[in-house]
Amino acid sequence: MSTGLAGRSVVVTGASSGIGRAAALAFAAEGARVLVADLDAGGAAEVVTEITDKGGSAVAVTGDLSEQAVVDEVVATAVERFGGVDVLVNNAGIMDRMSALADVTDAEWERVIRVNLTAPFLLTRAVLPHMLAAGRGAIVSTASEAGLRGSAAGAAYTASKHGVVGLTKSLAVMYRAKGIRANAIAPGGTRTGIVVQPDPSAHGPAALGPHFVNVGRLAEPEEQAAAIVFLASDAASNVNGVVLPVDDGWSAV
Repeated sequence: MSTGLAGRSVVVTGASSGIGRAAALAFAAEGARVLVADLDAGGAAEVVTEITDKGGSAVAVTGDLSEQAVVDEVVATAVERFGGVDVLVNNAGIMDRMSALADVTDAEWERVIRVNLTAPFLLTRAVLPHMLAAGRGAIVSTASEAGLRGSAAGAAYTASKHGVVGLTKSLAVMYRAKGIRANAIAPGGTRTGIVVQPDPSAHGPAALGPHFVNVGRLAEPEEQAAAIVFLASDAASNVNGVVLPVDDGWSAV
C-alpha cells in the first residue's frame, strides 16, 4: 500500500537531530513537504539543506515549542508555505535526572512537563482547526518506555510520557469521526544526542539501576522514524489510539 504522503504537509518537532531528524528525512523521502521545528537553529537549517539538496521541500522554524508564540509561528508558516498541516509529529522532548519524586525540584518538574507534555498539547490544539477543516489529519507523538512503566526514568519524565499516552488516546477517541488519527511510538533505548546526567548517589538512579536489564539493543533513529512514518501514512489508515513500542521487546519482558 502506498504511504500517500507525497505532497502532504508535515510538521516535525525536535527535528534537528536524533529521531526527529531521521523522521524529517524519511518524510521528505516519501515526497512530503516538511517543516523542521527545533530550538537549535543551526541543526534545523542543516536538515532543511539536506532535504532541499535532494530536491525536497522544507522550511525551518526555531524557538522554544513550549511557548505559544513559537507554536503560532510553526503553524502559520506551515499553512503559508504548504497550505495546511496534514501530519504533526510531536517528537521534541528532554530527559530528567532520573530523580525520585521526593528529590524533584520545582524547576526540573516544570521544565520537563512543559517541554514533553504542554508543548505537544499546544501544537496539537493549534493544528486541529486546520485538520478539521480538511477533514483529515494524522498526529504521531513520541512517548517512551517510561510512558508504559514506572522503571524507565525519573518521576518528571515518567509523568510527562504517561501524559503523552493519555493525550494520544483522548485525541483518538474524540476526533476519530472527524478523519483525524492519533498514535504514538514508545521508544526504548535509542542512539540520540540526549544526555542523561543523574546523580549516581541519589535515590532515583540507585532504585532504577536493577531495572535496566533485558532492555534489548539500542535502536537507530531511523528505526524509530520508520514507525513514525508508518503511523502517519495511509498504510495505517485504520490504526488509531495505538502506542507502539519500538524497543526490541523490552516492553514484553
